[in-house]
Amino acid sequence: MGCATKNAKVVAISLGSLQRLIALKAVPQSAVPLIINTMGDCMNQGVDIQLRILQTLLSLITNFPAVHGQLLGDALLLCFKLQESRIAVVSSTAAATLRQLVMFVVDKVVDEDRRDDLPQSEKLEAVLPNGATTKLGPSAHDAYAVFEDLCLLANSEHPRFLKLETLRKTFALELIESVLTNYHDLFRKHTELLLLLQHHLCPLVHKSLSDRPNFPLTLRCTRVVFLLLKQFSSELKTESEVFLMLLIRIIGAESGDAEPTDSAQGHTTRPLWMRVLAMEIMRGLCSDAELMRSVWDRYDAEEGGSKVFTSLITALKRLVTERPQLLGVCQQMFGIGVPTHPSSASTESVYGLDVGGVAGMVASAASATVSGVANMMTTEAGLSVQGSAMKLQCIDQLDKADSPPIPDSYLYLLGVQCLVSLCEGFAAFTAPLYNSIMVQKPRSAGEPVIRAPPALDLSKLPPEEPTTKQLHTVHDMVESGWPALLAALSFLISTNLSDELFVDVLASYQALTTVSGMLGLPTPRDAFFTSLARLAIPTRVVSSLDSYIEPSTPRTAASAITESFGVSLPGAGTQSPGLSERNMACLKVLVASALFLAGSLGASWFDILEALQNADYVLTMKGARHAGSKRNTIGPGAGSLPPSRSVSAAGSSPQLSTAGGPQSPVSPQPRHPLLADLDPESLQHAIQRLFDASKNLDDDAFRDFVNALCKLSATMIGMQSDVADTLVSDSESTDELAVSPGLSPPVDSAHRRRVSGIHLPRTLRSGDFGISKLGGVSMLNIHRLIYRSPDVAWDPVTGHLLSVVRHPHAPPTIRTQAARVLDDILVVVPRNISTTGELQPIVQRRVLDVLAQQVIPDSAVSSSTTVEIRRMGLETLHQILQSSGHTLVVGWETIFEMLGSVCKSAPVPSSAAQTPTSSPSLQQELGRNRPPPLGYLNEKGYTSLVKIAFQSLTLVCDSLSSLSPEHLRLCISTLGQFGRQADTNIALTAAESLLWGVSDSIQAKRREEDKEPEYSALWMFLLLEVLGLCTDARPEVRVGAIQTLFRTLQLYGATLSLETWDECIWKVTFPLLDSITASIRRSSAVAAQDEDAATLTADGAPDLQWGESKILALQSIGSIFHDFLTTKIMLLDSFTRAWEVFVGHIQDSWLHDNRSITAPALRCLEKAIRACSASEELKSRTMEALEIVWHACDEMGGVVSEHGPSSPTAASTSKIKPLTQESLMAYVDVIRCTRSVGRQLEDREWSLERLTRLMTILKGVLTYPNSPDFRPDVDALSPVQSVVMEAVDNIELSAPGVASLVLRDLSEYATLPFLAAFDVQAPPAAAASSSTPKPSRTASNRVTYIALSKKSMPLLVDLFLRFQENTAIYADGTVEALFAAYSIPIKLKYECPAPSKFGKDQPLWKTATTSFLRIVKECGPQVRKSQNDIPPDRVEGIWRQVVDTFRGGILADCSIAEQFPLDMQEAEENFDLSLIASLEIDVVPYLGDASVPDYIVSQLARVLQQGSRMRETDDDLPPSPTSLPDTSRLPGRTSGDHAPTQADGLHPFGDGSIGIGTTAPGRFLPRERFSYWCFDLLFLICSDTSQDQIPSRKRIAALSLPSLLERCRMTLVTYAADESLRGNLPFPRAREEELLYVLRKLLSLRLWPGSLWAALSESASLYCVEQPDIDQSLSPSQLIADAVKRSTKAHLFHFYPIFCEIVSIPRKTPTAWITPVASRPTPAASSETSPHTGGDEETRSGVHAIEVDARSLVKDCLKEVGRELGVGY
Repeated sequence: MGCATKNAKVVAISLGSLQRLIALKAVPQSAVPLIINTMGDCMNQGVDIQLRILQTLLSLITNFPAVHGQLLGDALLLCFKLQESRIAVVSSTAAATLRQLVMFVVDKVVDEDRRDDLPQSEKLEAVLPNGATTKLGPSAHDAYAVFEDLCLLANSEHPRFLKLETLRKTFALELIESVLTNYHDLFRKHTELLLLLQHHLCPLVHKSLSDRPNFPLTLRCTRVVFLLLKQFSSELKTESEVFLMLLIRIIGAESGDAEPTDSAQGHTTRPLWMRVLAMEIMRGLCSDAELMRSVWDRYDAEEGGSKVFTSLITALKRLVTERPQLLGVCQQMFGIGVPTHPSSASTESVYGLDVGGVAGMVASAASATVSGVANMMTTEAGLSVQGSAMKLQCIDQLDKADSPPIPDSYLYLLGVQCLVSLCEGFAAFTAPLYNSIMVQKPRSAGEPVIRAPPALDLSKLPPEEPTTKQLHTVHDMVESGWPALLAALSFLISTNLSDELFVDVLASYQALTTVSGMLGLPTPRDAFFTSLARLAIPTRVVSSLDSYIEPSTPRTAASAITESFGVSLPGAGTQSPGLSERNMACLKVLVASALFLAGSLGASWFDILEALQNADYVLTMKGARHAGSKRNTIGPGAGSLPPSRSVSAAGSSPQLSTAGGPQSPVSPQPRHPLLADLDPESLQHAIQRLFDASKNLDDDAFRDFVNALCKLSATMIGMQSDVADTLVSDSESTDELAVSPGLSPPVDSAHRRRVSGIHLPRTLRSGDFGISKLGGVSMLNIHRLIYRSPDVAWDPVTGHLLSVVRHPHAPPTIRTQAARVLDDILVVVPRNISTTGELQPIVQRRVLDVLAQQVIPDSAVSSSTTVEIRRMGLETLHQILQSSGHTLVVGWETIFEMLGSVCKSAPVPSSAAQTPTSSPSLQQELGRNRPPPLGYLNEKGYTSLVKIAFQSLTLVCDSLSSLSPEHLRLCISTLGQFGRQADTNIALTAAESLLWGVSDSIQAKRREEDKEPEYSALWMFLLLEVLGLCTDARPEVRVGAIQTLFRTLQLYGATLSLETWDECIWKVTFPLLDSITASIRRSSAVAAQDEDAATLTADGAPDLQWGESKILALQSIGSIFHDFLTTKIMLLDSFTRAWEVFVGHIQDSWLHDNRSITAPALRCLEKAIRACSASEELKSRTMEALEIVWHACDEMGGVVSEHGPSSPTAASTSKIKPLTQESLMAYVDVIRCTRSVGRQLEDREWSLERLTRLMTILKGVLTYPNSPDFRPDVDALSPVQSVVMEAVDNIELSAPGVASLVLRDLSEYATLPFLAAFDVQAPPAAAASSSTPKPSRTASNRVTYIALSKKSMPLLVDLFLRFQENTAIYADGTVEALFAAYSIPIKLKYECPAPSKFGKDQPLWKTATTSFLRIVKECGPQVRKSQNDIPPDRVEGIWRQVVDTFRGGILADCSIAEQFPLDMQEAEENFDLSLIASLEIDVVPYLGDASVPDYIVSQLARVLQQGSRMRETDDDLPPSPTSLPDTSRLPGRTSGDHAPTQADGLHPFGDGSIGIGTTAPGRFLPRERFSYWCFDLLFLICSDTSQDQIPSRKRIAALSLPSLLERCRMTLVTYAADESLRGNLPFPRAREEELLYVLRKLLSLRLWPGSLWAALSESASLYCVEQPDIDQSLSPSQLIADAVKRSTKAHLFHFYPIFCEIVSIPRKTPTAWITPVASRPTPAASSETSPHTGGDEETRSGVHAIEVDARSLVKDCLKEVGRELGVGY
């Protein structure tokens, strides 16, 4: 009633009241129609009334569930009408109310369905859309009717239940969506509702989507389609198929059938928002993995199905690839440091879509699409959730009448999300099942845990299991859809994705890869792996990397900043090529996937390993490139780099690599796991973990893995082998090699691999990846190599490594690497074998056989690489022997074969006849410092081979006890081979040390009786092997072998029988000498030829080295003789013959060998001689042996004699080489030793004849001039001189003639410094091969014999004194020889060579003078005593030699002494006084004997006359024959003058001629005192002072007087002549003193009566004692003259005319103060220094000096004349 009033207020109050009543259920059911009608009447009231009506209606219907049918329809109609109000609040409220009411209507059906007791009578009949009828409950009927009307209204049809004309389609669809959203389960239970969906809703929606697009309508239709597909796809199979295909067409509308160019021209049928709507619901569908599997089962699984899933995948692929310019390009995916757009690179490769080569199954639409827009790419494009998504997705924007603004890239973001959802759906379903089936399946006892399971075998799973069917479904879906998925993903991942999307896409890659692997789909799995590999390691990075050149220094400041702080400055330099962060993420996924699927990859390992190889190349190469500047995290120093530098170098910052992209700044939240740990080091560790996981593989999987690794390695090496030689040897640069593949598109697999970095020169440098990893895998699986069947691991691993090692054309570095890996395996395997069981010998044999293939070459042709590989194999053998040698039970033959294989076989002579004639040319060819060991010394590689092999052989020799005799024989042979090798140290050790050790080992085993014959033969075999090495071409080896041979003989010689000794001597020792000697002869011949060609120096003469060997051989033989001569060798029947051969070898060495050999050879002989026994039973053999030695020495002495001092150049013309001092010394020692042993046996001296020969030989040795090694012999005797003097000292002198022999020879020795000294010139060419190196000297050395002379001269005195009473030494001229020897240094005086170089020895002339005077002192008495036994000529000779010696001493040149200090001059003069004293005491008393010829006495006087001269005036004297003194008596007169005659001696008696004087002072001679001493002695021997031996004295006085008078006349005459010219010019002091001296001496002189008469007679000797009576018949003057001549003052009469001249000089004559007794007017003439001066009878004491002058002295003389005449007083 209130409502009927039409009053708004009343109506409002009334409706509110009704509403409350309804809520309180106070209204009966019967009133409901009335209420509805009432509200219908009030509906046109105001807004408040309309809103109140809506509230009341909602309350009414919900509180009265029994409202059905038309009543319900009326109520709903009210709401529908209000919903169409133009008032927004009424319309929206009505719409909301409608939704609630419709939901309530449907919800009542749910309640009704729960009640099963609904009577049939209550059900209403309904006509279904297909024309059938059915009975429905009231609520169900209401719901059916309402929903049918909604569908009809939405399709613009008239409703059947609601009395509506129209309803907005959008609202109808919203209501439908709400119902389907909330009650889809109810619809599936009610067939009538499903029929509505099928017959009404589906056509409606399809039609709406197919009509002209209208955003609000299409949006709602799309939402409904999503619900239909999501909830009713199984019930609406066909409709779902239609809808899906429709959506797929919508998705691909832009690029469905038209080219992009057509699209650009406006032929698009559907707007972008419609595609976006379709993609948004498609995203929801794709995220439902179960739905997708259902779609596949329904539409694609059947043979003739519509392939909905396949079409969907294709559409998505086309969608995401249709606008590449919008998605941009991710520069990171190309790596870092490479050009972005290479000129010739295809766009296909830019996007990483090179999948055509993967399997050939991917559609080409994407690449066709891309190619047209490649040039429009910009770096601004990109895809990210933040920048591409809408804040509210399009399908939720129900309030928009038009489509909202949609980002261009949003559609593609949806596509990416669809693809990602699909992939994740596959993985999320498959992985848990795979894990439960394959990994966690129950295991039987003892069955190992499965760590690397194989792929699922679906045929073995229970076929009825739902999971099995679904696995089949996934299997088929992946198998069908992988090409499109791969194409889409490979495109997307190369676009400019954000990190989040990149991770999603990469995770999808990983999901598809692992799902394919788990489900046993090798083709898609391999395709994804291949794609991942290309993404992880871009080809351009690889090709650019090797051509990259590190920026050279000096760096700019900008580049320095870049390096230091990790910031990038423009133009600061280019970054080296490398992997970006995203490349590394792809690599990480690749490795993780491979690790997950490791058990099932099989043959696919090849491609994966290839990719890992490329990755390793890039990662390690980049690290190597940055060694000095931009080093990232590769390498040992990476951890210390600043993080900024590492980031900069690795390109890990996304902002750096995707410039302009939509990424936000670095976010603080942790990064996705796929983007974590992306540094080269971590990735390398990940790669290594993959290889480490090989130990988890079962045997079959491991076999596949290893085979793939070997195949990869073989492929790489094969390619490199094909072209390595041409590429590298043709001198192409490595840059060209690296760049050229990247400049042309890939053509075939070889090129593809080359682009991938496998065939780059860098690989040649760093080695093969496969081989490297094969080594690591083998080490991890060493148990497989040992304990599994060989075909599992051993055969493939070792087979491949050996094939590489023995591949002649493989690159050297890789062959070496393979050898290293193989060797590591071979070393480890023996250590891990159990020492028990049957496997040990099998595995040991296996190891050694493989090693032998590495060590033993295929052919004679070898390279440095082959040599290096063999060296490594030998090192391995050494390590095996070191660690496992004690466990070896088999394979010794193989070991010795390996060791012997490094030895070059060369014929090494064991005798002279077998010596190869080619050795001279070898020696000439092989350098100068060493003769050639063998013919291959120039092959340096063999040095290392032999060296390491020899170390192994040394190890073998350390454990000889474990070798059988046969193995020992092999060992000896092998050692012999090593003894002939080029490495001298090795050959030496083999020859000396190791063979010696083997000998010891054999000898130790010989002690066992049962083994003695076998081991004795083995020992003889060893001796023969050693003997073969004794003639090796190298000295060191020869020395070692010879030492070993003779040490062996010495050690075991005492146990050898005489027969064995005989065999050793004749078959070992002497043949060895013969062979070495023959080699020396040949070597010398070659040296001579080379010398002629000037190609050989002294240092390199090969015979020197052979000589050393011969020396050792001789020394060793000498030692054998010394040790066993008396006990073994002398007992042999063939001893004498052996001794002769031995001595003959020594003699041959003396004559022909290099002189380095001669001395040791002689020493050996000496040693053997010393060993000779003095026992009686062997005395005869000993004497025989000594005779053999002496005869040899005699013959050898002939060589020395032939080269005497008279022929110093004889050696240059003789074939015999110059003897060294060492040789000569040894030769003398041999003679001495021979003499010593002989005297021990017979105790008697040699015969004089043999001693004479000995002295001749010794003299020849002393004076041998051609030695190249003279030693200094000034201060001390040279060694040769010492031994010669010792030899002379040892001679027994008692036999007749021996003393004379020795004295004569020693006298000759004393003269050698003056007669035989010589300069040693540089050795001639022939001497270049001597043992002494050519001395380098600026001046020639000199052999002086000074020390010998110093030794000999006193020795001669001793010997003379010892034998002075032996008349024979006087009679045979020995004493003459003595004096002659002394005379030479005495005459030379200061010209003698220096007596010492470093000491202060007495001058030679003083030594000679002293020795001479000692002998002279004893000689006179002995000669007088034995004069009857001495031939007169010998007496004459002796005294002649004595006087001549004194003459030499007195008249020697002393001018050099003027330079001495005064005290030294005085000392020298005092020394010479001994000559004067000796003359007076030791000579003059004996010189007057009748046996002494006159001329000798006269010569002595003339000597004193000349010695008394004080100045030289010869040139100043006038040319008057009467006034000139006899110049023949000047010092130039020789000692051969005979007695003077009147003509050449004394002037006529009383001659007063003066001659013409001169004012020239003349040259005063030195040593004034000595001159006066000579003058004194001359006065003395002419005077009657000495009263003993008067006849002898008178004879001497008569013969000497002419010299005295002539000497005095010279002084007086020259004074008188010069004074008349000089006038008042005073005379020099010396002349005045001389004048006064002469006058005083003449005044005091008393002659023997008749001396002057005898002197003036024809024979002074005849008349010296008694003169004939005065002839009375003479005239008075003659009578007086005759009488005067007999006077004791006759000399004053002789000078009477001159006295008259002097006394008549008007000027003052010279004066001097003297003591009356002094003989001279100078202080120097003291009585101490002039003891022979005659004086007055007055005593010396108390006498004072007086002044005298010449005139007064002359007056005194004249007075004496007067007195003598009887007229004086």
